[in-house]
Amino acid sequence: MPNLHCGKHARIGEIAVHLPQRIETNDSLQEQFPRWDLKLIEEKTGIAQRHIAAPEETASDLAVKAAEKLFQENDIDRSQIDFLLLCTQTPDYALPTTSCLIQDRLGLPTRCGALDFNLGCSGFVYGLAVADGLIQSGAAKNILLLTAETYSKYIDDDDRSLRTIFGDGAAATMITASEEKTLWGFQFGTDGSGGDMLIVGDGGSRPAEDAIKPRHRKRWKSRLYMDGPSLINFTVDAVPRLVDEILRDNDLSDADIHTYLMHQATWKMLDQLRARMDLPEERLPIDIADIGNTVSCTLPILIDRLRSQDKLPAGSNQMLIGFGVGLSWAGCLWKC
Repeated sequence: MPNLHCGKHARIGEIAVHLPQRIETNDSLQEQFPRWDLKLIEEKTGIAQRHIAAPEETASDLAVKAAEKLFQENDIDRSQIDFLLLCTQTPDYALPTTSCLIQDRLGLPTRCGALDFNLGCSGFVYGLAVADGLIQSGAAKNILLLTAETYSKYIDDDDRSLRTIFGDGAAATMITASEEKTLWGFQFGTDGSGGDMLIVGDGGSRPAEDAIKPRHRKRWKSRLYMDGPSLINFTVDAVPRLVDEILRDNDLSDADIHTYLMHQATWKMLDQLRARMDLPEERLPIDIADIGNTVSCTLPILIDRLRSQDKLPAGSNQMLIGFGVGLSWAGCLWKC
């Protein structure tokens, strides 16, 4: 098995991805909804198909399969896992904590800590920061970071806007202690005044009459509401500023960064960031055509795919950026 050893810094280790078996293509949607202009939608989103969880399949089911794949493919001893972090906005229950249930299903030690956190599109970077803090404090050495989402359960079948964007999936990332500092420069941002841009207004404990109202009129029956144009405006303003701040505070320049690894929202949003930051395609990769926007899972999936293509040279500096629902954004530097 890989070395799970002592150290004082977090290191991104192996990643495994699990996607639901069912695939929903734009062609199948076109047959179901002849009036939808799927060609135009695909040009804007860059998404041709998505994986969709079965009705009885939950985020924890996807997360467990990703974790089992991680253990099996990399000969990881699950008895050495001492902390489980789960990022999801589609938990199995309001309580108990889904990560506690996953600990039992995976057969992790009962001395293992377990924590859910709800952060969506910025969640993977937050998870890395929490893992790094646990390792630096000495509280943990070998951390299993799971991201798992089933946004499809919030979306009505007739919703042309959301159904063509979001896909379900899970990723399991091994975070181990290392003497070398490979993750640093964490920065975060929060603006709760934008909470009405992307919201599921029911299912919590706040009465419906007091719930946050969507920013604009809801056009579809989905429980999930998204104001896409406002989110794009927020992103193209906040993300370049975040990038500049991380570079400045760490005495780096753009030339020091090999690749900007961004949350894979839609092609249109990421292409606008490319233009705003004056970056060529290879330095801000977009890879969502066959999976869609998988929320907190997009970054680990992107890393896993780029690794398989040998596009992340050992020792090169990458910048990881997550942004979206909250409003929440986060970034860090990673020497891979």
